[in-house]
Amino acid sequence: MKKFLLLLMLAAMFIALPASKSFANIIQDTTAAVPDDIQFTEVGSTKDSAANSAVKDSVSNNITTASAKTEKAKPEGSSQTLISIFAAGFIAGLIAFLLPCIFPMVPLTVSYFTKRAETKGKGIQGAIIYGVSIIVIYVILGLLITLIFGASALNELATDGFFNVFIFLILLIFGISFLGAFEITLPSSFVNKMDSKSDSKGLTGIFFMAATLAVVSFSCTGPLIGTLLVTVGQTGGFLAPIMGMFGFSLALALIFVVFAIFPSWMTSLPKSGGWLNAVKVVLGLIEIALALKFLSTADLAYHWGILDREVFIAIWVVIAFILGFYLIGKIKFSHDSDLPYISIPRLFLAGAAFVFAFYLIPGLWGAPLKAVSALVPPLSTQDFVMGQESESGNQTLTPAHPPRKYSKFLHIPHNIDGFFDYQEALAYAKQVKKPLFLDFTGHGCVNCREMEAKVWSDPRVLKKLKEDYIVVSLYTDDKTALPIGEQFDSEVLGSKTSPVKVNTVGKKFKHLQAERFNTISQPYYVLLGTDEKELVSPPIGVEFKIEKYLQYLDKGLSEFAKNQTNE
Repeated sequence: MKKFLLLLMLAAMFIALPASKSFANIIQDTTAAVPDDIQFTEVGSTKDSAANSAVKDSVSNNITTASAKTEKAKPEGSSQTLISIFAAGFIAGLIAFLLPCIFPMVPLTVSYFTKRAETKGKGIQGAIIYGVSIIVIYVILGLLITLIFGASALNELATDGFFNVFIFLILLIFGISFLGAFEITLPSSFVNKMDSKSDSKGLTGIFFMAATLAVVSFSCTGPLIGTLLVTVGQTGGFLAPIMGMFGFSLALALIFVVFAIFPSWMTSLPKSGGWLNAVKVVLGLIEIALALKFLSTADLAYHWGILDREVFIAIWVVIAFILGFYLIGKIKFSHDSDLPYISIPRLFLAGAAFVFAFYLIPGLWGAPLKAVSALVPPLSTQDFVMGQESESGNQTLTPAHPPRKYSKFLHIPHNIDGFFDYQEALAYAKQVKKPLFLDFTGHGCVNCREMEAKVWSDPRVLKKLKEDYIVVSLYTDDKTALPIGEQFDSEVLGSKTSPVKVNTVGKKFKHLQAERFNTISQPYYVLLGTDEKELVSPPIGVEFKIEKYLQYLDKGLSEFAKNQTNE
């Protein structure tokens, strides 16, 4: 059993990065990938007219339709997203079991049911009620988070710069607490009150015993729960925090119930010791590394320039080396036990940390790092990229034309010579008679970065974007203030009675996306002709299959050529 638990730690480490990446995808991006069997529709056809009639009506109708359109424009969590959230919560619950605030409580809890119950059947019944109580307590916590903050409010906060800084600080504090600098605990009076009520007989006593577990273990579970709620809560879906807490609590409840039903299994559990603290330290370092993503999102949106790509990667390299040296015993904290030898699982964990560190190092000189491209800042923020001067393409580092609007602080990867303002791009497209490629994106959009790194980088895709389309990247979360004369009120983003003040570049293009296409999700790729009509319907979002993406681009070019011939 001890080997199983250590292997579970190993699996958790390897899961941590992809899971956090999945978290990040869930946070910012709500557009689903295009199914394999989707059929693109020619705009103007009978099918397309029927499919888009609701959108067209909503643009022209009065206050009632405007409110309905606002509701449509707000992303909802899909069933696939909710399953991912549940899985992430379940993994977090399994990791929480290995923490020193919960693991030692298993024998005490099991003995409570085995000694108190008159028969084995009643003991099992009490354990099941105990597990259900754990689930109820944590699900209620998730529900309260949603009710207090609101689903759509959490989604709006996801791209707010100062909110992201606040979350960065919170996760940094959580990570430091896991390293042992201090304990995050609830008031002792509250803990004692919960504990006293757990002595009651019947269902009430069992419920408060579960509540006592939640309260006493808060110093360990608090950082995990906080991270889980911060990430999944920003999807905008009402059920997201609830599903996250359900997965977390279900993992804990199953463990306690299983050991209560089979108490003899506890003899195979390893004894509490220094390895429990090692789990906390490892999680603390991972949490500090992931917290940087939130600071990076704010830094990009406000163009502070304090966390450029090479700085971000350098910090991750240092954290990875610290993790590796800690696991092999070369770094020791004051509360750590002596490490007489290195176990095999611990050696493999250290090896994984060192491999990750060495993988990141080339990124300091501009390597694409596709495995983590969704989490690190974009290449445009890097001061030095080796071999950049020899990169071929239509755009050079010094374009021949005058600077385009917003190009001083916004960038398109792969030296694509594009635009950042819709009207400016449309005028140029009409001039050169090429279709528009609208890229609704965001600084904090992790799937956007991954699409750019894995799909746009393909030579066939890149050739079409550079030569056949006029690319316009519209950042919907940029915080650069608009001139007073360009500011306006948006009923689409708000309502007739309470419109949203469009006073930033990001809100300007978020309004455009919501009004024209009835969505505010990113990434969102729209192909338009010079008459501003969609060439292919529906537009697509996340699509990592390059052949499918090429099919979409080719369809747009084909429809544009037909329109030009008809004219």
